[in-house]
Amino acid sequence: MELGHLFEAVMLVCFGFSWPLNVRKAYKARTAKGTSLAFIILIITGYVAGITAKFLNHQINYVLAVYFLNLAIVMTNVLVYIRNVALDKKTEKTETKKKLLAVKKEYMNKNIYEMEENMNYEELNNIAQKNAVILFGGAMDKKIPVAELAQSFEFDFKIYNRSEELLSVKNAKDIYSKNIQPLEPEAILIHIGETDQNLFKNSSVDFDNYYMSMLETIKNTNKNCRVALISVRNENEDRLITEMNRHIKAIADSERCDFINLDSVKLWNPRATKASVDFAYSMGLKSKKPLRNIAEILYSYAYLELQEENLNESLVG
Repeated sequence: MELGHLFEAVMLVCFGFSWPLNVRKAYKARTAKGTSLAFIILIITGYVAGITAKFLNHQINYVLAVYFLNLAIVMTNVLVYIRNVALDKKTEKTETKKKLLAVKKEYMNKNIYEMEENMNYEELNNIAQKNAVILFGGAMDKKIPVAELAQSFEFDFKIYNRSEELLSVKNAKDIYSKNIQPLEPEAILIHIGETDQNLFKNSSVDFDNYYMSMLETIKNTNKNCRVALISVRNENEDRLITEMNRHIKAIADSERCDFINLDSVKLWNPRATKASVDFAYSMGLKSKKPLRNIAEILYSYAYLELQEENLNESLVG
């Protein structure tokens, strides 16, 4: 009888030897995938039945201790399974969140230009990042798809278009305070003057004062902001526009701003510039790439692509 108990104990040890290894493997795996809870419960039921039989037959000996040992190890598997199920849920939640963020990011990258047409700047500023480059111009500037160009030229910084169709030196300060100042921009490209020719003709002093007042507001609210003043395009060499641009350049010089002359736009070749100096990858905010290079991208498109579109529309019409 004692020999029978010994062989029974050997059997139990052989069956139970794999369970500690299974517990270790399941714990390190950190996932319940591939583990059958029903199978574990079946094994537990078998051990409980064996223990019950021992008590009913009054066979209280060392074999019963092996039953309890195996049962404890199998129960540990249940605890590890429960822990792994919780980890799987947490992982699934994290992965789902990552997928949603990726979809949101892709959607934003593809549709931000369309969004700018359907949302006001106050709403856009709530989802925009600070310390970006801002394009601040008039009706023509508003048509420049800065998000698409940034993606095409692989800009490694954020750039937003906050242009207004009726922008003038008179309302520029107020529009800046409302639509641009909350973004705390790292740099601003300012293109104003196309709607101010009558003002300049009647009083160039007033024109200068309005312009200087706007720049003073920018400096007072964001003293580290880089600013580039962009000339008014003068294709027909109009004497009034020439004089206006001379004033804008003088303001830029006195306020230590960059001055960008759009009369050179036909000579710009932004893709050649990108290829020769690895433009896109060296254009980050940290390296503070000259604003002139950014203007080359934006205004080459504005005056070459947009004007070609307008010409085609006129021909079709």
